[in-house]
Amino acid sequence: MDKPLLKKRIVVTRPQAQAAGFCQKLADAGAIPILFPTIRITAMPDTRRLDDALRRLNDYAWIVFTSVNGVAYCWDRLASVAQVGLPASLRVAAIGPATAQALRDRGVVPDFVPAEFIAERIAEGMGDVAGQAVLLPRAEEARKTLAAMLARRGARVDEIPTYRTAREAPPPDAFAALHAGVDALTFTSSSTVRHFAALVKDRAPHGVRDALVACIGPITAETARSLGYEVAAVADEYTTDGLLRALEKLF
Repeated sequence: MDKPLLKKRIVVTRPQAQAAGFCQKLADAGAIPILFPTIRITAMPDTRRLDDALRRLNDYAWIVFTSVNGVAYCWDRLASVAQVGLPASLRVAAIGPATAQALRDRGVVPDFVPAEFIAERIAEGMGDVAGQAVLLPRAEEARKTLAAMLARRGARVDEIPTYRTAREAPPPDAFAALHAGVDALTFTSSSTVRHFAALVKDRAPHGVRDALVACIGPITAETARSLGYEVAAVADEYTTDGLLRALEKLF
């Protein structure tokens, strides 16, 4: 069987707690995954705004989830404020199949998942939202594009930071693996790119100089290019499965 990734050393920059699945897919494809976590996901220190919004879910027409992390942290807080699931009247949008699956795992079937997994398509696909209240739980560092677009369409948007990303400190053996040489760097979010660049800035490993760069989507790729990386591949489907296929095509 043809395995284009056979023995290719592929760097995975996802948070360690979320990297196992992608690393296993790479290994199954014959690659040598190198875990170099650049970020960790943490809860917001103050959850009062989110808790208040979750207590008032009946006031909203839509809730829009933009990531698996947003789903997970909202469900943690739902339990804390004694809410059981989402009201039947609340419409639910999800960006991407992984986010949609995280909702299904919790018994919620999304009303809308865009064919293209970017914020702009969500705003278009939600239809007429004029005068409607929309809850947007998101990462603290998230782009403002979706909230701005919904507001321009007449929605009243409550955009609430639900979790944040912090720079991780990879172990020494992770840096040693980079110095030993790698074939590709993979980035699954803009924050993984920014923090990778910061982590290697003062100790740039020789082994990554010729590494190819693969990104999960165009926004991540745009961030990579802005930081001086030449992007060799962008996934057609903005998931780790799509990223794996992009890597296989690349090699």
